[in-house]
Amino acid sequence: MQIWTGLGNPGPQYALHRHNVGFMVCDLLAEMYDFGPVQKKFSGWVQEGRIGNQKILLLKPATYMNESGRSVSEALRFYKLDVDTLTVFHDELDLAPFKVKVRTGGGLAGHNGLRSINQHLGPDFRRVRIGIGHPGDKERVTGHVLGNYAKSEMDDLADMLAAIGAEAEWLARGDDARFMSELALRLQD
Repeated sequence: MQIWTGLGNPGPQYALHRHNVGFMVCDLLAEMYDFGPVQKKFSGWVQEGRIGNQKILLLKPATYMNESGRSVSEALRFYKLDVDTLTVFHDELDLAPFKVKVRTGGGLAGHNGLRSINQHLGPDFRRVRIGIGHPGDKERVTGHVLGNYAKSEMDDLADMLAAIGAEAEWLARGDDARFMSELALRLQD
């Protein structure tokens, strides 16, 4: 079993925030792969299902971003899983909008959700970094991250989410390079 966690903040007022793109991925995967019903567990919402032949637990922490690690570590402990079974989908300021990169380990880039998971589990978890772009001025970062996607970005957002869903089986198999390659092909202009 693998645990795929999407980072975001709970509540409808945050639904279209750039910071909630991880939640958006979980919602799309659950729908696309016909996951089971939402259950409240591990201080969050979980859905179980399969992508390819891999059993996946989708987890959306209900703890707010800065406490995500508590929810994620509860789930890993319950299932007696190691950190190498964890994949975290999150927004990334340092990537161009709608670019997606996967890596295991690395820095936290000031991301409170990643910081919380790192505090609970250490840095060696797989991250699917979803670019939201940098607004250019450090003073505008908070408003950008906690702002809604613009109407002009909705088609690109939908295309990117659909591409992640279509190529998710490569992630489930652990073939990160193939996932990124196939995703790039789908998202070419």
